[in-house]
Amino acid sequence: MATNPPKGDGHRNGAVRNRTQTQTPSGHYVKRNADTGRFMDVKSDKQPFKGVRKEK
Repeated sequence: MATNPPKGDGHRNGAVRNRTQTQTPSGHYVKRNADTGRFMDVKSDKQPFKGVRKEK
């Protein structure tokens, strides 16, 4: 699990676990649960999610 001390500093230390991201043909990034394979969220801008591992 990612650690977040000190509280309120606005950033995460480490990567988010059990999540991956991939880019759709339209250029948006979509976040996927690595355990179940279900898609969770799509970014509205074309920037990748922070702290989430990219699929190959």
